[in-house]
Amino acid sequence: GRSASRATARRWLQQVGVADLAERRPQTLSGGQAQRVAVARALAAEPDLLLLDEPMAALDVAVTPALRHTLRAVLADRTVLLVTHDALDALLLADRVVVVDGGRVVEVGPTREVLARPRSAFAAQVAGLNLVSGTWEGAAVVNPSLTVRGLPTSAVAAGAEVVAVFSPSAVAVFPQAPAGSPRNSFEATITDVEPLGDRVRIRTLVGSQAVAAEVTPGAAADLALVPGSRVHLLVKAVEVAVHPTGS
Repeated sequence: GRSASRATARRWLQQVGVADLAERRPQTLSGGQAQRVAVARALAAEPDLLLLDEPMAALDVAVTPALRHTLRAVLADRTVLLVTHDALDALLLADRVVVVDGGRVVEVGPTREVLARPRSAFAAQVAGLNLVSGTWEGAAVVNPSLTVRGLPTSAVAAGAEVVAVFSPSAVAVFPQAPAGSPRNSFEATITDVEPLGDRVRIRTLVGSQAVAAEVTPGAAADLALVPGSRVHLLVKAVEVAVHPTGS
């Protein structure tokens, strides 16, 4: 009856931390409050499968962590299909991930494994990592734009198709190539400079290959890093993980 429905509604509002909003009208709720109420409404029906489509979209940055924490708690032991472009949402809320690019499934597996060791450009983009595809020749990944030395995570045959994966934070940026450096060194053109919390993401092209670096705001200012600038990128081989594309 109606009383049972009200009790269920209040129980789920309590679960998601908005029981005090029960008497409020929808148009008076903030974005974060409305999202929590939407989750409570969905869970109140006790669904066998819950679909969450970009649950953090359009939320204030101050609200997102609280809602993410709420979802992590109330979705435990439930079957949920979560659609997101945010790697943190996937890591905290999903056990397994299916990466879809252009309507095609490109990777499937445990969330942490896929995001730590992506084998597709789109998965690497979601994970915030650099990925260079090529063939394994000697001790390096080779493609038409650049050669990247790295460490294979498993046995790799010469000529095999592989990817080199490394974090933007592992990429050092210099105005000129340091003399005698044994590291991977690439001449690049800056395409974008993007503030990212207490860091600055520098997006570049090495030939046709996109490579991102991260520096401090002070370094970005001192080096006058702006779109169109030519720079040299250095990456230690030990920071580059090489994975076969077929495993």
